[in-house]
Amino acid sequence: QLTQWPTASALLVSYCSISDDFVALADTILDNITHADSRLSKYAEGTVCPISFVKDVLYPYAVDALPATLDKQWDNPEFAVYRNAFPEDCVSDRSVFEAHFRDLVKRDVKASYLKALQGYLWKEGYKSGEIKAPLFPDVAERLLSWKDAGLRLVIYSSGSVPAQKLFFGYTDAQPADLTPLISGWFDTVNAGLKTEPGSYASILSNFADTKPEEWLFLSDNPNEVTAAIKAGMQSIPIVRPGNAPLPDDLSPTLQPIRDFNELKGLGSKH
Repeated sequence: QLTQWPTASALLVSYCSISDDFVALADTILDNITHADSRLSKYAEGTVCPISFVKDVLYPYAVDALPATLDKQWDNPEFAVYRNAFPEDCVSDRSVFEAHFRDLVKRDVKASYLKALQGYLWKEGYKSGEIKAPLFPDVAERLLSWKDAGLRLVIYSSGSVPAQKLFFGYTDAQPADLTPLISGWFDTVNAGLKTEPGSYASILSNFADTKPEEWLFLSDNPNEVTAAIKAGMQSIPIVRPGNAPLPDDLSPTLQPIRDFNELKGLGSKH
């Protein structure tokens, strides 16, 4: 299968295994803010950055940033949208509000109003430079080279499209903004669940000039890899530090790669 990959005309990359966490960045935060037939699809968290990024960086950042934000913006109309979404007994007392926020984070509660406020705090952190998406060392160079080789790079994530654009817009790479490299953004809203073959068929329907077998899908989740293959794509799992181990019964035809440099020849002309 390695010999087939350089002929792939599209790369689809899976981006965010901790779906609930990254969906928090989603709809609330960015609403305010040639071999052209080559396509690559990716899944980001656990594929292009450490899977620990959300819980080790983003969660603590939001908790630490909250007091200063409350000092400056408690009565700000823009902040009031997020404040007033909290339970009624929290919105009139700052100390109660902050205590409730911290309790929800500690218990990892997936409340939509918590996720909205976390997204707002993270957005400010990205814009100020305090947060940068930590890419694995091979990622930016390889994405740039694949783009130069004519591949069309596409992202598919459990996190929303706005969250994806925020992540790729503020990385620790050079250049920091990698969004110009990406030709398509897909999530569970505009494509569907990542373990369903129909979701990949939905993505393919947006690229009528390509065939399913011209696509290569990369993900850290073997169930997603299997779904992409059922939709007619080529697909391979990627193993990164900190990821859950692949199952022992993984099909021998799905031998994983460990970084993008194993796909150096992708997009090369024959």
